Amino acid sequence: MQRQSILVVEDEEDIRELISYNLTREGYEVVAVESGEEALKAVKNKTPDLVLLDLMLPGVDGLEVCRKIKKDSGTSDVSVVIVTAKGEEADVVTGLELGADDYVIKPFSPRVLLARVRAVMRRKESPPVDEGETLEIHNMVIHPGRHEVAIDGKPVELTLTEFRMLHLLASRPGWVFTRYQIIEAVHGENYLVTDRSVDVQVVGLRKKLGSLGKMIETVRGIGYRFKE
Repeated sequence: MQRQSILVVEDEEDIRELISYNLTREGYEVVAVESGEEALKAVKNKTPDLVLLDLMLPGVDGLEVCRKIKKDSGTSDVSVVIVTAKGEEADVVTGLELGADDYVIKPFSPRVLLARVRAVMRRKESPPVDEGETLEIHNMVIHPGRHEVAIDGKPVELTLTEFRMLHLLASRPGWVFTRYQIIEAVHGENYLVTDRSVDVQVVGLRKKLGSLGKMIETVRGIGYRFKE
C-alpha cells in the first residue's frame, strides 16, 4: 500500500524537523521545505495528499500558497492544514475561506498535530456524504453522489466540508442543528474543532451561495437551520 504523502512548509528549522520527524514516524512520506516558493515548486513536482502550511513565511506567504493551490485545478483537491501563531485569528478565517481544511495554532503538541492530520486524511478517503438521491430545494440542486451543487443551473464550487454542511442542513429544512451536531456530521466524532470554526465555515458557505445564502439561518444560542 502506497504511503500517504505530506508536504511540510515551515521556515523555522527546529519546528520543521520536529514536525517531519513525528509525521515520518507515523508512517507518512514527508517532504519539507522552508519557503512559499519552494512549496509551490514541490506541489507541482509531485502532488502531495496534504500540505501542512505555516502562514508566516518569507517571500510568498502561506495564504498566497493556499490560494494558488486551491485555484489550480490540478491541485485543488490537495488537503491543506494551516499553521499559525496564537492571536492571528483573522489569518485563520481567511485561510478557511480560501479552502483550507483545518488549522493548528502554535505552540502545539505533536499529538494534537497528528490527530488533526489523521482526521483530514480520513475525511479525504471517505465517500462524500452518502450516495443518496438528488436533493432539490428552492432553485438549488444538490447531488451527493457526484458531489455537485448548482443554483439556477450554474455550478457552485464548494470544499468538501462546505458541501457536507450544506447537504446536512438542506436535507432537513427547518430543523435546527447545534454546532456540535454539525461538527459530528461533517467531521466525525471526537473531532477537535471550535464553535468559531463552524461559524467561519458557515460565513464562507453563505458567500458562495449568493442570494441563497440567507436561507441558512442562525438560531441564537443553538446553531443553524436551512429555511423551509
